[in-house]
Amino acid sequence: MKKPLIVLTGPTAVGKTELSIQLALAIGGEIISADSMQVYKYMDIGTAKITPSQMHGIKHYLINELEPEEEFNVVKFKAYALRYMEEIYARKKIPIIAGGTGFYIQAVLYGIDFKDNKEDTSYREQMEKLYEQKGVLYLHEKLAQVDPASAEAIHPNNVKRVIRALEYYHQTGGRISEHNEEQHKNESPYNFCYFVLNSHRDILYERINRRVDLMMEKGLIKEVEMLLKKGCTKDMVSMQGLGYKEIISYLNGECSLEEAVYTLKRDTRHFAKRQLTWFRREKEVTWIYKNDYDNDDNKILKVLLKEIKKKNINALF
Repeated sequence: MKKPLIVLTGPTAVGKTELSIQLALAIGGEIISADSMQVYKYMDIGTAKITPSQMHGIKHYLINELEPEEEFNVVKFKAYALRYMEEIYARKKIPIIAGGTGFYIQAVLYGIDFKDNKEDTSYREQMEKLYEQKGVLYLHEKLAQVDPASAEAIHPNNVKRVIRALEYYHQTGGRISEHNEEQHKNESPYNFCYFVLNSHRDILYERINRRVDLMMEKGLIKEVEMLLKKGCTKDMVSMQGLGYKEIISYLNGECSLEEAVYTLKRDTRHFAKRQLTWFRREKEVTWIYKNDYDNDDNKILKVLLKEIKKKNINALF
C-alpha cells in the first residue's frame, strides 16, 4: 500500500500557511516546508516566516534549520524531506508538504534524480567566473541557446539554477529540462492529494503588495542590516531571495528605497506568475480557486477534506 502524502501549494501570498495549519489539525498531519528561504535562521521578515504561535502546536520541518551561509537546493530538500517523512509516518501522522517551490515538490512526489555531481566542479567554477565578469544575463542567454525550456523556466536572477542547467548540459550533452521531464513520467510512490491554491489575479497582486508593505513596517531593512553585519554577502544563495537582494541594493546605494520597494513588489508578482505556470504543467493536481469559496478557509478546508476522503489518503492508519 502506498504511503499517504498531501501537497498544499500555490503562488506566494495566496494564503497557504493558514490553511495548512487548519488541514494539519483536521487530519493529524505534520508540515514539511517546501520554501527555499524559510529554511534559513534569522531570515524571518523577508520570508514571511511562520511564527511558533501561528503553528498551533503543529510540528514543522525545514523551518530555521540552516545558517544563512549554507547552500540549500533541490537535492538537499529531497534528502531532508524523505527523512522527515519517515519520522512522520513512524508517529502515524500524515506529512503535508506546504510551500511554493514546485521544483522541490516534484522531486519528492515523483522520486526525481537530479544527479548532484560534487566531484568535478571545474565547469561550475568557470561559469561562476563568467557570471562575475559578464553578469547573469550573459549566462542566461548562453542557457537559452542550448536548453530553451530551462531558460524559460529559470529566472535570470536564479544564478545557481542557471549554472546548474549549463553544467548538466556540459557534463552529459543532454538538456536538464528533458531529463526532468522524463523523470516526471515516473509513477509516484505515494497515495497523494496535490492541491494548488489560487486566487483572482487582482486580489493576489494586492495581497503581494500589502505583504511587502508589512515587511517594511516590521523592519525588513534592519533584518538585512543585521544579516550583513553577521557576514552575509549578496552572493550567498540565501541573500538572492526576494526581499533581500533588493534591500541590499538600496543599502549599497545602487537605488533609492522607493525603487527597491517597487522592484520587490514587481518581482514578487512576476515570481507568483512563474509559480502558477509551473503548477499548470503538473499532473494530477486539484486546483482550488479561493474566489469560488468566498475566500473562506473554512469552506475550502471542507473541500480539501472531501478530496482526501475520496482518495482514502489516511487508509494506512
